[in-house]
Amino acid sequence: MKIALPLAENQLSMHFGHCETFAFLEVDEVEKKIIKKELLTPPPHEPGILPTWIKKQDVDLVIAGGMGGRAQSLFQEQGIKVITGAPVDSPENIVHRYLQGTLQTGDNVCDH
Repeated sequence: MKIALPLAENQLSMHFGHCETFAFLEVDEVEKKIIKKELLTPPPHEPGILPTWIKKQDVDLVIAGGMGGRAQSLFQEQGIKVITGAPVDSPENIVHRYLQGTLQTGDNVCDH
């Protein structure tokens, strides 16, 4: 499984479309561990471009602080699961909590 997280200053970005980089973490769901981490700079932000770019990275899940409804719909259309409302933390800590079933989420901070 491959998980994508938008980052700002190496922490989860609260605004999905305006992040500096993306962390792509390949995980072993059975062993509940991170196998590989890769940081990539996304293409310049334009409506609808990030879901297509992330799909090309073979991502199964996006964990974000906040994400607009249109982006969520585009991910859904491509078969990518989305979790919003995740707290600011390192991508590794967030993914470890997700794998352990202890990731607590709050409100989606995006309202567009």
